[in-house]
Amino acid sequence: TMGNWLVNHWFSAAVLAAWLGINIFLFTYYFLFFDRDEKYFYTRAILGSALAWARASAKCLNFNSMLILLPVCRNLLSFLRGTCSCCRRTLRKQLDHNLTFHKLVAYALALLTAVHTIAHLFNLERYNQSQQATDRSLPAVLSKMHVQGSKWLNPIHSNQTTVEYVAFTTIPGLTGVIITLALILMVTSSTEFIRRNYFEVFWYTHHLFLIYFAGLVIHGIAGLVRGQTEESMAEVHPYRCAHYLTQRDQNCTHSCCKDPEFGSIPAESWKWVLAPIILYIFERLLRVWRARQKVVVTKAVMHPARVLELQMQKKGFRMEVGQYIFVNCPAISPLEWHPFTLTSAPEEDFFSIHIRMAGDWTERLINTFQLETPRIKVDGPFGTASEDVFQYEVAMLVGAGIGVTPFASILKSIWYKFQQADQTLKTKKIYFYWLCRDTGAFAWFNDLLASLEQKMAESGRADFLTYRLFLTGWDTSIANNVALRFDTPTDTVTGLRHKTIFGRPMWNVEFAAVAAAHPRSVVGVFLCGPGSLAKSLQKSCHQHSSLDPRKVKFYFNKENF
Repeated sequence: TMGNWLVNHWFSAAVLAAWLGINIFLFTYYFLFFDRDEKYFYTRAILGSALAWARASAKCLNFNSMLILLPVCRNLLSFLRGTCSCCRRTLRKQLDHNLTFHKLVAYALALLTAVHTIAHLFNLERYNQSQQATDRSLPAVLSKMHVQGSKWLNPIHSNQTTVEYVAFTTIPGLTGVIITLALILMVTSSTEFIRRNYFEVFWYTHHLFLIYFAGLVIHGIAGLVRGQTEESMAEVHPYRCAHYLTQRDQNCTHSCCKDPEFGSIPAESWKWVLAPIILYIFERLLRVWRARQKVVVTKAVMHPARVLELQMQKKGFRMEVGQYIFVNCPAISPLEWHPFTLTSAPEEDFFSIHIRMAGDWTERLINTFQLETPRIKVDGPFGTASEDVFQYEVAMLVGAGIGVTPFASILKSIWYKFQQADQTLKTKKIYFYWLCRDTGAFAWFNDLLASLEQKMAESGRADFLTYRLFLTGWDTSIANNVALRFDTPTDTVTGLRHKTIFGRPMWNVEFAAVAAAHPRSVVGVFLCGPGSLAKSLQKSCHQHSSLDPRKVKFYFNKENF
């Protein structure tokens, strides 16, 4: 329900409301300012309301350009998370929505760029028409003023100029074109499809942000859009003198005879973005320093379906369950850093990741490791720990597809805590649901489940973990195999003791079974998987929770990996 969302995400909701509010305020305030201020009376005579549209969107562009870098300063976010370790976990967790906010600001930049560009195309067209007009209209008269000096109002000084000419030869025109192209390329190359399948394209294209910020800082320097100077306003105020401009004769003697004079609006983008750029430079230096610390690859294991497991050690490295690291291999690419979820438990004396082949970089890394052990750099760990799992007597864990990875860390950690009789562990029973199209790329996870199952059976706690594997994409060869070996105690597909189920889970049945087995427990439901699955699990949590406070309650937690 909406109420629950606000309770859990009050910080996100507050940030969102403040961001929207500031954008609306800036746009409205500056729109009205440029639409009414007497200093721009003559500018509006030529441009009309397109002036206000261009200036108001420019203010909002500056504001959002200031914000865009902050959510990607991952070391600074980690520092914030550390300093507010005394804060509630819900607050720390919401710092994990940093990329969602980054995308939101980027979409706002794209929208505002469109508004700003269209407004300026109208402005250029109107400047051009006024320059070429031969009548005695106010825009025509204003356009002929001070063409020789520096007090002009209309930046187009000749009749031969076209809109395209201004767009590609003036500083604002050219930088505007360049930053718009940079923005279009960054937005289009960061779609989920490209990030998942062509990470390199996304990674390198995103570095156009350097050109974006350089262009943004230079963009307003030439000051093509102008207003009347303070001195000129005092001498010939437009409200008093404007109507004389179109009907003055040569030997004019009254106080409005002097031509109004104009000056540019000072460039101010740099004031908005200077602090975030300095912060970001500091962030990058911190990354370089952290990446220089030595990483020892203690073990490299090649699993079926070309999945590479790397076990590593690094001095002072401390991890929590559900965190991730960034990995770089200078032998393959000195610039590329790729995120991987940690699959080891904090109790182990190493940290590990599992790399499946998805894209050029991973393929080259796997091939390199088959020949030699290259040098590896690691930055991290990042992200909020998924410690909530340990707070529930009964936990239902749902991993879908690649979302199964963080559960490797969680399941191992629970088992270690359980063995060591850790007081922080409240868990008495785990239900684990694993949904995937085919187990090929996750054979390593299979092996992990099998070894956990064996250890639990040996210590007489076989009932601690119940799990089901749901194969959502299966072919006839598997079906025939299953038909032949249906009476075996272990599973045909995975070799595990619990049967594989073909198709998708019937969540109502699963929840009803858990509710029946634990009629008085509080059950934590954890998902790492797609949003569509989150909706149906949330619905089931709501339906199967008893209104009686002494009876079963289901609480839904969607992890943000």
